[in-house]
Amino acid sequence: MTYKTLRDFDLNNKIILLRADLNVPVQEGKVTDTTRIDRLKPTIDFLLSQNVKKIFILSHFGRPKGQENPDYSLNFLPPILTQQWGVDVGFEKKSNSQITLLENLRFNAGEEANDIEFAKQLSTLGDIFVNDAFSTAHRAHASTEAIAQCMPSAAGLLMEAELKALNDALENPQKPVLAIVGGAKISTKLSVLHNMVKKVDYLVLGGGMANTFMLANGQEIGASLCEKDMINEAQAIMKTAQENNCKIILPDDCVVVTKLEENAAYEIVDADAFPSDKSAIDIGEKSIQSLNKILEECKTVLWNGPMGVFEIKPFDNGTNKVAQKVAELTKGNKLISVAGGGDTVAALENAGVAHNFSYISTAGGAFLEWLEGKTLPGVAALEKSV
Repeated sequence: MTYKTLRDFDLNNKIILLRADLNVPVQEGKVTDTTRIDRLKPTIDFLLSQNVKKIFILSHFGRPKGQENPDYSLNFLPPILTQQWGVDVGFEKKSNSQITLLENLRFNAGEEANDIEFAKQLSTLGDIFVNDAFSTAHRAHASTEAIAQCMPSAAGLLMEAELKALNDALENPQKPVLAIVGGAKISTKLSVLHNMVKKVDYLVLGGGMANTFMLANGQEIGASLCEKDMINEAQAIMKTAQENNCKIILPDDCVVVTKLEENAAYEIVDADAFPSDKSAIDIGEKSIQSLNKILEECKTVLWNGPMGVFEIKPFDNGTNKVAQKVAELTKGNKLISVAGGGDTVAALENAGVAHNFSYISTAGGAFLEWLEGKTLPGVAALEKSV
């Protein structure tokens, strides 16, 4: 990948247009998770250290559908940004602050339409465009793609770190590479699975997805969640895996229940001895042990999705134990571990190990599309502007 970074420009006295992703979770007017805000701080600090004249921050928030809507205004954010970054942040163009947050980009229909005229209008506000929003890079919008055609452009520090981590994990990894892909349905991750089996040495399947593969393998899965209409797809993926020397790892044993609820009565059964009236909701100890053994041989782990129904205790045990093993090997410099996707981050935080992974992506859709091997318009635009 070839793109300019902040270190490629003389930033002194320049006006920066910084595309951020401040589409943060809000409840009753309060931001419930400041991760996306906090991840931007290194870029803000770096720009200020280079004596930039001004920073205009561009972001979307929610889905106002190209119309001004007070429910989706970003006017609540500057005090929170000021608090988290320790520098004054103003709002809208009349602000005299060195850092100014502009109103929700999606109030203008030109944003989601990737309208070059809207991009040109934005570009007149500054000298250099900096994209630090990898989580929006899968969208060809005016503030992620078209704008890079209108002015000198660079990747911000967060974008740069994200691209390096993902490149190191899948494009130029240290081998052997193991990917964990979990979740309820394979239909939502078909492209990911088809791409993964061509690039990794081991593909570990978790959640309802594993049940569909077990069924495609001719195994009984009782009353477990699965997609019977995806059996042919699962068999095709297994065939591609075989052709590419990728070993698909399915559970050796499963935690099964009659009814899924907090602290429900459960038993652990071998994967080939499923009770017909019970559902698999987590992996058992045998699966955990054999997976941990494979992990000790690996150099790179890519993680997307939990091993079971981690939201309901104690059925987070499989996800927790495997995550803790990955974290332990990462801390011991034996493994590079990269994780991403909404459920994944929540699962790793639940396991208490998110801070011990090599890199955790803040992106959802962009992370998945990257795993699918797709070109991300926001990244491609930076490469073209070089």
